[in-house]
Amino acid sequence: MRLLKVATCNLNQWAMDFDCNLNNIKESITQAKQAGAVIRLGPELEITGYGCEDHFLELDTINHGWECLKEILVGDWTDGILCSVGMPVIKGSERYNCQVLCFNRKIIMIRPKMWLANDGNYRELRWFTAWKHKDQLVDFQLPSEIAEAVLQQSVPFGYGYLRFLDTAVAAEVCEELFTPIPPHAELALNGVEVFMNASGSHHQLRKLDVRLRAFIGATHTRGGVYMYSNQQGCDGGRLYYDGCSCVVVNGEVVAQGSQFSLRDIEVVTAQVDLDAVASLRGSISSFQEQASYKNTISSVLVPYKLCQPFNMQMSLSSPLKINYHSPEEEIAFGPGCWLWDYLRRSGASGFLLPLSGGADSSSVAAIVGCMCQLVVKEIENGDEQVKADAIRIGNYTDGQFPTDSKEFAKRIFYTVFMGSENSSKDTKKRAKDLADEIGSWHLDVSIDGVVSALLTLFQTLTGKRPRYKVDGGSNIENLGLQNIQARIRMVLAFMLASLLPWVHNKPGFYLVLGSSNVDEGLRGYLTKYDCSSADINPIGSISKQDLRAFLRWAAVHLGYSSLAEIEAAPPTAELEPIRSNYSQLDEVDMGMTYEELSVYGRLRKIFRCGPVSMFKNLCYRWGSRLSPLEVADKVKHFFKYYSINRHKMTVMTPSYHAESYSPEDNRFDLRQFLYNSRWPYQFSKIDELVKELDGEVAFGETSDQDRSRANGVGMGVVAAGSGDPKSGL
Repeated sequence: MRLLKVATCNLNQWAMDFDCNLNNIKESITQAKQAGAVIRLGPELEITGYGCEDHFLELDTINHGWECLKEILVGDWTDGILCSVGMPVIKGSERYNCQVLCFNRKIIMIRPKMWLANDGNYRELRWFTAWKHKDQLVDFQLPSEIAEAVLQQSVPFGYGYLRFLDTAVAAEVCEELFTPIPPHAELALNGVEVFMNASGSHHQLRKLDVRLRAFIGATHTRGGVYMYSNQQGCDGGRLYYDGCSCVVVNGEVVAQGSQFSLRDIEVVTAQVDLDAVASLRGSISSFQEQASYKNTISSVLVPYKLCQPFNMQMSLSSPLKINYHSPEEEIAFGPGCWLWDYLRRSGASGFLLPLSGGADSSSVAAIVGCMCQLVVKEIENGDEQVKADAIRIGNYTDGQFPTDSKEFAKRIFYTVFMGSENSSKDTKKRAKDLADEIGSWHLDVSIDGVVSALLTLFQTLTGKRPRYKVDGGSNIENLGLQNIQARIRMVLAFMLASLLPWVHNKPGFYLVLGSSNVDEGLRGYLTKYDCSSADINPIGSISKQDLRAFLRWAAVHLGYSSLAEIEAAPPTAELEPIRSNYSQLDEVDMGMTYEELSVYGRLRKIFRCGPVSMFKNLCYRWGSRLSPLEVADKVKHFFKYYSINRHKMTVMTPSYHAESYSPEDNRFDLRQFLYNSRWPYQFSKIDELVKELDGEVAFGETSDQDRSRANGVGMGVVAAGSGDPKSGL
């Protein structure tokens, strides 16, 4: 037997905080060595943090990386353990995303990334060059200070692997695993038995299975030990890196770290038998045949043994049942951990949330409540860093610290119900009940006086006073009156967030939390600079359907029973007066359901559909219940309001990224914000297809009754759609 103990890490790195990152790396190496591991793998770009973005273009960032690596090398950190450390490296005039392989205070090899992540949230080609010379290792001249410190002038640089006396080890960096021809395939044929994948992979709902299936597939048919390391936490942006470092042997997961955690450092170890890898490969005839005429890959000889022989004192790691979280748990724990990192690193003393009693703001409140529960639980588990952060943020004195989540919430969480004459007693009560269950410091504020003062000022200036639609006003008046309320709430929220801590003799300021969901952002069903405008938004990339499922889950599993009643209530903005024959409803205002919005969003972003291809797809999907004309109407209605309101995404609150059809325009969904909302060319193509399909007249010649029937709502809704509530136009 060739017994090998390996360690991989979840590290909560912070972009550009070199002290934080270096301390985490050192501690993870220490823990790996204490566990008896001889290989330690850290996340991609762990020295700098993965999310530095354009800081990678600064020479300071590169230089500081070398300074940190020097500190690791001159100490005893790498004695007797192979450490893979991620950092940016300049060779010649090119920047590379590299894994630096260190052993016994020497750099053994530098492995540049060959296939860069450059889609979705990733822009690696903006900062790095892909290494293209697969056929050789070249000499890399070390910076003079490093060369003097480690007594090395140059090291091998490029695509290759390490040949120890008893096994072979290679790096495969993040995106390379997911390419059509991944490096591990030919590395395995060259005898590599241990693969180290350093990654910077962010959380997305229902995404973990894709990642784990890739690790399992990498070793299922060709054998091997696959190590995976990832960041975990918010490193300074919209992404939450969801850890789940693991070790896979011959297609079986034998060690798995947490996906969501408040811990800064988590080291996952596994004891494996490399003879099991050799045995599997020897039993696969096709593997033997392909290995016999493989392309030879360059290697570096390391005259040292990593493995130990048969030893009854060392137990082998057994296959595990993979731990998956439900989407509802992901919504609770992912944004909850992200909020904690943001809070403790921002210098703020807590959060303030405009709590309307509706599903969206209640979801945000429940996530903050979950965060408080996680903090108390981690303190109970003995995490001193979480404890120290909680004491500082909660302003505890005399040796006190959080022991109850509700008490902790009272110290760091304000909720405010900003009611008006249009608010119902039910929503007011729901907000109060939820605040009591979570433990927040809750306020009930009426904004009617401020609204009236602004309307009086407007009347003084113009001689006119606007009226709601139900009172005989026009769509323009109706929209203006709604937007006044929404924007007052934003101003009031920021005022309270900055001054309430002062009122209660608390230090610092509070972060304002937003609560608009991904579907409303896609449709533009929100007012620019209303209470959706905040410092950060934990649900801005989560769909309404997922949020409602989360509310049902949280009512039971987080202990906030009032959420069940909130989830059952129909979504409403409560910006118009309530009458016996009229009550404002979100889906009626939008002219589409939240379920339909999710379908539009996935087709637009994930399947890259324009209006015409979306129409064709929906004819197949909805053809059994809707005519081609009705489908055409729905597609046109969506694209009209999507394009009219796209400009709102330019000022949307930074949101936690969780959904693959997010319309967030900062980095994920890069599209213009000025459109011809009539889409004349595309819509005319749809009209031609409608004529071909059923011979009906084009949309432009249909009656108002036909258009309202296609939208599935009454005539009044079509009229309301032209003056879209919460549109901000």
